[in-house]
Amino acid sequence: MRTWYSPLVSLRNKTLFITGASRGIGLAIALRAARDGANIAIAAKTDQPHAKLPGTVHSAAREVEAAGGHALPIVCDIRDEAAVAAAVGRTAEHFGGIDVLVNNASAISLTATADTPIKRFDLMMAVNTRGTFLCAQTCLPHLKKSANPHILTLSPPLELEPRWFAPHVAYTIAKYGMSLCVLGMAEEFRALGIAVNALWPRTTIATAALQVIPGAPVSRSRRPEIVADAAHEILTRPARECTGNFFLDEDVLRGAGLTDFGQYAVDPSAGLQPDLFV
Repeated sequence: MRTWYSPLVSLRNKTLFITGASRGIGLAIALRAARDGANIAIAAKTDQPHAKLPGTVHSAAREVEAAGGHALPIVCDIRDEAAVAAAVGRTAEHFGGIDVLVNNASAISLTATADTPIKRFDLMMAVNTRGTFLCAQTCLPHLKKSANPHILTLSPPLELEPRWFAPHVAYTIAKYGMSLCVLGMAEEFRALGIAVNALWPRTTIATAALQVIPGAPVSRSRRPEIVADAAHEILTRPARECTGNFFLDEDVLRGAGLTDFGQYAVDPSAGLQPDLFV
């Protein structure tokens, strides 16, 4: 499927470090950048094929190369401080620096308090909040050297409404922790000229992870390409002029002049399902 894109801006020769890029939204962002001729570090846990989920760092790398980009597949668990340091260092050495960090990796459990094992709580906090902080901290020395550095985090707008917490307190805390990193780091890094923004889909996105959830509204969802196109629009903006925002994918693309969103729908005849936190 051919998605919309602006012909006026490019990520050519830019280096992106994308967590969780072996499938889903992370891979879609990687492929969109690859079409520009970008360098992509694919940092994800999946080294061998998963029983239920498609894609590994190696298959993603092949797709990136086929799309016109330059790929560096790295098996990396972002809960592991040493592994993140090694992955970031390897990326900077291989490509000569890092221009963009995309915090996409995330763990989810839409469970009530009594039904959330503490082990699962710890996983979500370690991957979502701590992983976002760790990757930003580790990439920071390299981003400082970039001409147009960006950190983009896939996390929701910060709205402290009880309806977003009550059904799944642990997950909401972990995702809002990512957004709090955006809020704080945007201001902390403003003087450095490093853009820090959040991006979230207005509707559910038809990823492989969604499809394994019983009753998930796959037919009422949009494809990951809408998030990828919005990410591209953000990451090609001047960093000093675009920071501290909590973007929704549809709003970003409308602001850039897109009017036809039917191309992103899994089923254009079906009504769309709003995502969580929207």
